[in-house]
Amino acid sequence: MTESKAFISGCKGLTLTADEIAFYRDERPWGFILFGRNIGEASQISDLVAALRDSIGRPDAPVLIDQEGGRVQRIRPPIAAAYPNAASIGALYRQDHEKGLRAAWLMSRLHAFDLTRFGISVDCLPVLDVIVEGGHDVIGNRSYGTSADDVIALGRAAAEGLKAGGMMPVMKHMPGHGRTMVDSHHKLPVVEVGIDVLAQSDFRPFIAMKDEKMGMSAHLLFTAIDPERPATTSPVVVREIIRGLIGFDGLLMSDDVSMNALAGTIGERARDIYAAGLDMVLHCHGIMEEMVQVAAAAPELSGDSKRRADAALAAFRPADDSDEDALRAEFAALLPIA
Repeated sequence: MTESKAFISGCKGLTLTADEIAFYRDERPWGFILFGRNIGEASQISDLVAALRDSIGRPDAPVLIDQEGGRVQRIRPPIAAAYPNAASIGALYRQDHEKGLRAAWLMSRLHAFDLTRFGISVDCLPVLDVIVEGGHDVIGNRSYGTSADDVIALGRAAAEGLKAGGMMPVMKHMPGHGRTMVDSHHKLPVVEVGIDVLAQSDFRPFIAMKDEKMGMSAHLLFTAIDPERPATTSPVVVREIIRGLIGFDGLLMSDDVSMNALAGTIGERARDIYAAGLDMVLHCHGIMEEMVQVAAAAPELSGDSKRRADAALAAFRPADDSDEDALRAEFAALLPIA
């Protein structure tokens, strides 16, 4: 069997076009990601997930989604409940540690009930970014708070809830996106604090959770580490910080290659990401012309990247036997849920 290529692809709509099916068959992405534009109704989601996997002949192909709660939640009512944001979990934790940890675990376990029924296997959660006062709300209330200790505790609980439900978490955004003052979808954020400050706060949640199997990079520039290239395209950040200081040896994917914090054409961005040492390029928009550029730049999975990808797939475990209704009632008693 021909090896997958080192990219994760989106699709344009509610069903696959003939061109998309042919593209996936020929270019063999390792996995897929769904966005709000791909969500219609329940049976359609299941059919789309199955069609994506069928297109590459891999029933174990990861299908990712950003289902955090709050404003970043791709599947919404009436298909899935409207969950609170991470800041609400953090606020509860600061009132009562035990309740906050339980709420973080429960919300992820409920996400797993919501997502696995459609065949979705990976949730891009937890957000381990430690926010600073006055930062841009591109992260904002998606973070558990301003304390690295809080973020570590709640991030761990959230990751464990997903795994208990048979899903795989993705830590984001490595090595820390909490200091951004601009939206990285549109501009390149620049962080000018020293590495000692970063190591004492921003990096700590990733160090604490370095044994997780998947992480996502941050599109921001750390002047103290690499004054020329954002983390996603910086061999220095990847080698010295993410792989070195943090000690992460899991699968490292880029944040969306389409985001304009990155410079150059989509193909140039993809090549820079691979050259920096990331394992996987993530392309989310489903725009065929861009997908073709990513695929042209993408190598076949091999070496350490293949080892990490295989380890991520091997780490999936069956869901526990939790009672969904009981967990929903317990969560609703801790935090409001629509």
